[in-house]
Amino acid sequence: MKVLVTGAAGFIGRMVMAELATRARLTVDGAEREVEAILALDLDAAAMADLEAADLRVRALGGGLTDAGAAAAIEAASPGLVIHLAAVVSGAAEADFDLGVSVNLLGTLELLNLCRRFAAPPVLLFSSSVAVFSCPDNDSIDDDRMPAPRSSYGAQKLMGEILVRDASRKGFVLGRALRFPTISVRPGKPNKAASSFASGILREPLAGEPAVLPVGPGLRLHLASPEAALAAVFHAAGLEQAALEGETTLTLPGVSVSVAEMVATLGRLAGAEVAARIRPAPDPAIEAIVASWPGEIRCPRARALGFEADADFDALLRRHMARIGWGAEA
Repeated sequence: MKVLVTGAAGFIGRMVMAELATRARLTVDGAEREVEAILALDLDAAAMADLEAADLRVRALGGGLTDAGAAAAIEAASPGLVIHLAAVVSGAAEADFDLGVSVNLLGTLELLNLCRRFAAPPVLLFSSSVAVFSCPDNDSIDDDRMPAPRSSYGAQKLMGEILVRDASRKGFVLGRALRFPTISVRPGKPNKAASSFASGILREPLAGEPAVLPVGPGLRLHLASPEAALAAVFHAAGLEQAALEGETTLTLPGVSVSVAEMVATLGRLAGAEVAARIRPAPDPAIEAIVASWPGEIRCPRARALGFEADADFDALLRRHMARIGWGAEA
């Protein structure tokens, strides 16, 4: 079996590629299969070269899904598992409507049309987001709440979910659309996601740097660690299609925590001087986007299918601190 990863140089994409490098076999649609080759698609040519050098099974494809050469290579390979992570993040999609539509919506449609020409329908994982939901007051909701996004990113992801569901109904793909929680703590530098601060107010202070907090302390977030997000990708790939009973969209469980609780936990685990590096800097545009997201999502369906969340925010933050070796020098 061949595997395609779009957005392979992105945050989740790099984690997926690193995990694939450790696996000779994968469970896909309930059956164990040998991983013969991995196609990696991304616009970052340097990162693609690095991925190709790290694993002899990797074939790097430069450009996007509209690139004729890349599309031809994907069609010829006819991968059995497609992990579609390529996206324009929330803040960037809000600032540039045309770019968001081009990548988040039309790119997904282009990929589904490619899959229709494969030798057999692949298992396709589509990365969606809890941004498809909206709440008037950052409320708690259940996973069966009707989506009503209040951002371009959320709207584009919801349309992608619908496309994946219909393509699955038609038998073009075996689709699974995963609504990821906000992922924290992301490594690297801040990006243009509206939720970027959810990592920044932890990552930067622990690295000895100041952090900007654009929202109020009472805002709640539905969070998952990078490790929980990665586990969800491979668990979703392994599920038998019949287990989804025709509903291909899954809202993933997470940890509900307020910004105030995040800051307090950072101070308790790392010290008050670390938490003091966070500087309030209200940003009405960011607050308007994230305050419309649910503060908590109850996800009985995903849990019944075996998806797991982090134990609590304390465990999530400890996981990050262990990952970066916090306190190891002592």
